[in-house]
Amino acid sequence: MMEVAGRWTEVFEGSERQETSGGEEPLLGSSTLKLVPRAADSPSIRRSQPILITANRTKGVEAKSSSVPSIPNPFPELCSPSQSPVLIGSLPPPSSDKHLMKVYGEDSHSRSMWVSAGATAREVCHMLVQTAHCSDQENWALIELHPTLGLERCLEDHEVVLEVQATWSVKGDTKLLFRKNYAKYEFFRKPVLFFPECMISDSADVSKGMTSSELIQNLLRSGTCPEIQSFLHVREPNRKAWKRVYFFLRRSGLYCSTKGSSKEPRHLQYVADLDELNVYTVANSRKLYGAPADFTFCIKPCRSHDRAHDLKLLCAENEQTRTCWTSAFRLFKYGKQLQCNYQLSKLAPQCLEATKHTDGKPESEASLVAMDFSGKSGGRVIQNPWEAQSAEKEEGLAWRRREALRCSLPNLSSGARPSSIHKSQLWFHGGVSRKQAQRLIEEQGLVDGMFLIRESQQHAQCFVLSLCYKLKTKHYLVIPCEEGGRKYFTMDDGLTLFIDLLQLVEFHQINKGILPVCLKHPCICVAL
Repeated sequence: MMEVAGRWTEVFEGSERQETSGGEEPLLGSSTLKLVPRAADSPSIRRSQPILITANRTKGVEAKSSSVPSIPNPFPELCSPSQSPVLIGSLPPPSSDKHLMKVYGEDSHSRSMWVSAGATAREVCHMLVQTAHCSDQENWALIELHPTLGLERCLEDHEVVLEVQATWSVKGDTKLLFRKNYAKYEFFRKPVLFFPECMISDSADVSKGMTSSELIQNLLRSGTCPEIQSFLHVREPNRKAWKRVYFFLRRSGLYCSTKGSSKEPRHLQYVADLDELNVYTVANSRKLYGAPADFTFCIKPCRSHDRAHDLKLLCAENEQTRTCWTSAFRLFKYGKQLQCNYQLSKLAPQCLEATKHTDGKPESEASLVAMDFSGKSGGRVIQNPWEAQSAEKEEGLAWRRREALRCSLPNLSSGARPSSIHKSQLWFHGGVSRKQAQRLIEEQGLVDGMFLIRESQQHAQCFVLSLCYKLKTKHYLVIPCEEGGRKYFTMDDGLTLFIDLLQLVEFHQINKGILPVCLKHPCICVAL
């Protein structure tokens, strides 16, 4: 057997094509089969790699195309998302510490927005106010809502929103809601209304002999906490029954008495620590939990799952008692931080008002100017911002008078409806029911002077003014009447007449009339 080393080729006699190997002589005149080594092949080409095309092959093409003038892009904003006002909100920001967050409005529609990891509830509310173009810059809040459990609470201004969301259950339906909350810091303005004397007493760290009002002022001024006490209905664990128990709230925590209202240490039972829980109000508590009254609230551990048996349900006998307990929980837990938040909330409107008169205006307002056409020489641009605001207000009032006069002319038929200018006002809520109106006012904070106007469901062509006073909602019927061939509205049997509902509201914002308090805070629902 013959061994052949290296590559080899077959060479036959008489072949027209003769191959040589290296420097050897050509193989001729041999009839035998010889195996000779084959010359080394040239390097193989990897066909998966692209073939480089030299520049000289496209030189003529480039010279030809360079003679054609370039056509500008007619839609640069579609090709440059960084400069597009439409597409910029749908793309993530270049910074890596941004997170996508979804916030719901009161119309069940949501808005997604990018926020930083350390964004507080105050900062997120400010962003939503600017995005939703809210005319009122104050008293907005983020609400933590648990629809299945019927729980909700207002996030404190200093709370980091993403840290709050991190405590939610992944399978739950918890969400953030953006709406008004006038009562967030109302206890700083009217502490006696929120902390009745019968519920406040001395504790071990407060000097004896102080009155209830002095204890309240001491609480708000120095952070020294008195003791909150009252009877509450508590739902017994693993049962649907409710039991009436006497509770005490101190800086050290929440306690209950096992024997009436006794404060003796042997009768006190520890319930919860303030630093480890949040306080929520409960909506529709009669139906969900069989509560004895509608004034229900609960305490829930901060990092517990959304389960009903983790809740400590408590029911007060009236709204004032519930408000006192929920306000005291917030004050005892956060202390002077709430007072700092309150001071910042008072400064925020002044800062926003100052920024309105700076040179940095939005692009949508840069092309709008105020004009005065009262002169004979034509229109002039109003340069003074205060004069422009005054002209805008006068024009609005003049339009309202013209509209009201047109709708109340004597030659109109008796069946004609009065002015419908109220339909464009934020305080008008259409045909909502009495119960829904009370719910809206309760959600946005039971403060004196909050109001809305709705259509009456019992009396045709009549309206109802729903007004909050001393933590209760009162309802006043607005009746249309006719005098001298013109249509008016009245709430006092014709003693005071108003040409439309807008004039009625403007009058009672300055004068109480038959109302217990002037109209102050309109109940507003803003869609995101």
